[in-house]
Amino acid sequence: MNDLVPDSERTGLIGGLPKPLRPYASLMRVDRPIGTWLLYWPCAWSVALAGVRGEWALFLWFLLGAFAMRSAGCVYNDIVDRKLDMQVERTRLRPLASGRVSLRSAWALAIGLSLVGLIVLLQLPRAAQGIALLSIFPVAAYPFMKRITWWPQAWLGLVFSWGALVGWPAVTGEFAQPALLLWIGSIFWVVGYDTLYAIQDIEDDELVGVKSSARALGANARLGVGICYTLALVGWSAAIWKVRPDWVALLALVPAAVHLTMQVAKADPRDVIGALALFRSNRFTGLLIFLGFLAVGLSSLD
Repeated sequence: MNDLVPDSERTGLIGGLPKPLRPYASLMRVDRPIGTWLLYWPCAWSVALAGVRGEWALFLWFLLGAFAMRSAGCVYNDIVDRKLDMQVERTRLRPLASGRVSLRSAWALAIGLSLVGLIVLLQLPRAAQGIALLSIFPVAAYPFMKRITWWPQAWLGLVFSWGALVGWPAVTGEFAQPALLLWIGSIFWVVGYDTLYAIQDIEDDELVGVKSSARALGANARLGVGICYTLALVGWSAAIWKVRPDWVALLALVPAAVHLTMQVAKADPRDVIGALALFRSNRFTGLLIFLGFLAVGLSSLD
């Protein structure tokens, strides 16, 4: 097979690995760290907004956990979607869809990565452990949502924002309202950026009958993303207000708000390449929000 499609393994980071390892690295999407960052940021935000309180190692533990669980999630998603992936140009060369990795090997990899996540889980206080374990059901259900609802991005929001619920009790030992508000805001952020991501798959999704917010919104995708980002900022502002009820503290979100506004201004459902670039820019959005939350969290301890 001589075709090179976006999921090929002969270029970039994966292309530099020994050939037997490439299909497994591809399953884990090791050449696409954007997913790890997007899963990590809500965890880091929550720790930062809680004031850290000396628990700086949590940032590294959560980063390891985000890498392991995002990788495990990608493997699980490919297991569930392997037949659909055979029908889509962008995904037909994925290891399971092309038969280069067996189903048994894929399950073994997913379990091994989940054990790494378990190691991270054991580093957390009991309250944080319990909340983290509650994510198992929504994570397991996610790959099926695009067959059920036009808004699978909303379910992804529940999953990819879960770390916001875990980070706060990891620092304080107990759950509190700011974490819930942070989670709600993060859900809308995920829906917004994943709608941008889904634009690249609109044509293939129509052919195989897969639903998405990008298809549901159509020409109104820019408006939909803008509404989601606005609601995200409202949720994050409310979380900050619970920690530090001071209008000045809300200025911490201004850089991120400007960045998100620029994304909306540039969004075009007809521009697949541009939409993908905007999606990826949310890694920087996460950093801007993190710095704002860290400033607010540390200042609240004074």
